[in-house]
Amino acid sequence: MDFPQALRSVRQRHRLSQLELALRASTTQRHLSFLESGRSRPGRSLVVRLGEAMELSLRERNELLLAAGYAPVYPQTPLDDPALEHVRTALRHVLEGHLPYPAIVVDARHELVLANDAVGLLTEGVAGHLLRPPVNVPRLCLHPGGLAPRIVNLGQWARHVLDRLPPGELHDELSAYVPPAEPGPDHVGFAVPVRLRSARGELRLTTTITTFATATDVTVAELKLEAFLPADAATAALLAG
Repeated sequence: MDFPQALRSVRQRHRLSQLELALRASTTQRHLSFLESGRSRPGRSLVVRLGEAMELSLRERNELLLAAGYAPVYPQTPLDDPALEHVRTALRHVLEGHLPYPAIVVDARHELVLANDAVGLLTEGVAGHLLRPPVNVPRLCLHPGGLAPRIVNLGQWARHVLDRLPPGELHDELSAYVPPAEPGPDHVGFAVPVRLRSARGELRLTTTITTFATATDVTVAELKLEAFLPADAATAALLAG
């Protein structure tokens, strides 16, 4: 995709007019129009400003730079690189600090990066092939050999998983496993908890997702820490036992 087409496509996807984007990026609507028609070529700093103005992910900003003919600005360091040891250490501390509640870290491909010991309670009885690295977390949740048979409200809660996946093969595969959602009052006011049968009894869990908001490395920016929290006192007692 050339730069004019790439810029126009991403601007429209974010539902911004040329004027709105121009104001955010400290340029003029006329100049932006020339960029989208191919009559002007942007400088590297302007491409960076446009990416920031549209709040693109670091990966998307690099792609916009490449479309404009510039080298990417944001590095993409392998997570096992020594330079990211401080990131791995910080994540391990957070995971351990969340015990006795389960918590995991996933990457941009929705693959498991790290997990604390409490996650074993969630994955008990899961088919071995779903736990062999790389572990795809959405598939682990919704596959018939995964957590799905033990999720009491699968039809309702699975939408939470599917809504976070972009259209594609994985979304199509997992959608086929999910029964129709049944409306109901099973919520805690702000989220639908997953109701999971376990060796300790039925667990009712909600989740929170944490990211590195100020990351300047693509790999780090795409990491997500998902922490499971008890949705009631009974679940808290079961997890603490």
